[in-house]
Amino acid sequence: MRRTTAAWFLALFVGALAGAAAARAADRTEGKLFATRSVVYAKHGMVASAHPLASQAGIEILKRGGSAADAAVAVNAALAVLEPVACGPGGDLFAIAWDAKQGKLLGLNASGPAPRALTRDKVPPEKDGTIPLYSPYAWTVPGAMEGWFELHAKLGRLPLAELLAPAIRLAREGAPVPQAIAAAWERGGRAFKDKPGFAAVFLPDGRAPREGQLFSNPALARTLETLAREGPPAIREGSIAQAIVRYSAAHGGFFALEDFRTYRASWVEPIATTYRGVTLHELPPNGQGLAALEMLNILETFDLRGMGRDSADLWHVLAEAKKLAFADRARFYADPAFEPVPVAGLLDKGYAAARAKSIDMARAARTVAPGDPKELQRGDTTYLAVADADGNMVSLIQSNYTGFGSGYAIPELGFGLHSRGAQFSLDPRHPNRLEPGKRPFHTIIPAFLTRDGKPWCAFGVMGGATQPQGHAQIVVNLVDFGMNLQEAGDAPRFVHDGSQEPTGTPMTDGGRLALESGVPPEVLRELARRGHQLTALPGQFGGYQAVCIDPATGVRAGASESRKDGAAIGY
Repeated sequence: MRRTTAAWFLALFVGALAGAAAARAADRTEGKLFATRSVVYAKHGMVASAHPLASQAGIEILKRGGSAADAAVAVNAALAVLEPVACGPGGDLFAIAWDAKQGKLLGLNASGPAPRALTRDKVPPEKDGTIPLYSPYAWTVPGAMEGWFELHAKLGRLPLAELLAPAIRLAREGAPVPQAIAAAWERGGRAFKDKPGFAAVFLPDGRAPREGQLFSNPALARTLETLAREGPPAIREGSIAQAIVRYSAAHGGFFALEDFRTYRASWVEPIATTYRGVTLHELPPNGQGLAALEMLNILETFDLRGMGRDSADLWHVLAEAKKLAFADRARFYADPAFEPVPVAGLLDKGYAAARAKSIDMARAARTVAPGDPKELQRGDTTYLAVADADGNMVSLIQSNYTGFGSGYAIPELGFGLHSRGAQFSLDPRHPNRLEPGKRPFHTIIPAFLTRDGKPWCAFGVMGGATQPQGHAQIVVNLVDFGMNLQEAGDAPRFVHDGSQEPTGTPMTDGGRLALESGVPPEVLRELARRGHQLTALPGQFGGYQAVCIDPATGVRAGASESRKDGAAIGY
């Protein structure tokens, strides 16, 4: 009897993963996944980021007596030079900071709004009704630089010039490009080589820098020097803001100086949920951190440890919980200044329990409707975590949205403009609809874990819609399966793709489920039998960094996973 085409494809797919899975399983000792490297431990401070030289920049600041916030600004500025694919002054920023003096968490939302001159009727939609991703219609006011100023003003110690000095030095002298960043840079170079200003900034000698090649950015060095010298006025009405507005006018954008003059980053109260004795803290909408909290509330109703890491039940429940949380994400998440978001209802444990009951353990859901709490895609991002000698910690994420953002770059400033506005909906009935001065739905989310009210871990998982899925999996790995900080990030992950986006159409086919090598072939076969559409999503599993403090000993621990070029460094 001949196999059907679907059965043949499944056999081929499972077979391709089987060898990698067997090799990964051979590295297991005493039931734990063998990590790609050891956890890094230190007494006084710790920095984890997506580039070793950026982590060194943060350590340099900590050794000079800088705070965790000082080091976070230094690391992010260095990453703007070293990892421009993922981040830079032309993007947005979010952070959660533990202030040891106050003994409390602080949240920072440094995401910028749509230009006041941009209205829905001015946007020529794509065929699917969305905002063109690589276009001036996707530009929103970049908030990263405002975020740096806010962190420094509220929690910093050293002069801003000292914090930006390592990045300025790297931009002037150049730094070698590592493997993962070089690969992403090459892809971006092919896509954006003809975009205004891109080649002048990011393609020396007409091509992307190769692995190990030095890349310098003198224009960005000058921009950072201007920030250090002039402070906030430079980006509100000074030379940097004026340069962005001039560039916008020349290339079909809608920015006016007033958009920059009136924009400020905002300090917000983090939202949280408990999960088996620990508390996960996220930032409220317009970000998607709420989805990670919803996932954990649903997962808490299941005995995940009893299921075991190598069971189809575990991966099935993880994927189905994600579908439920993302249905609510698509329906409710927006800028709360324009549209009320039912955060308390969505976080209610009773609501989660009711949603959990809809999960069919024998069959993958093909369609998922949002709940009623009243009744109770690929993204390129960088993440960093810092802990200083005084117990202050920062969890910070910063992004261009997609790789190199919109692809438009400003040669005189040395950075590109992000494309976060593409996350707006053009549907006038949707909570996340485009409106002048409104912040779009955001995918980038920092995370923070506490235990018994004390700071424990600052962590993040990069990568668009992967992020809340990754956050939930990291917590499950740490809490349910007792993994150490490095193992929790290196362990195989799932990513489910195809849930309704805040700009798209509802899921009708169950979406697609991707699992990394290390998940046994028999589990893949069982998941397919339950109706999951298995697929390969290379490069979609995110990148994880984490820093923790042991409350008993005060020892700092750091981890940086193998999917990125990064490093955790302590002192």
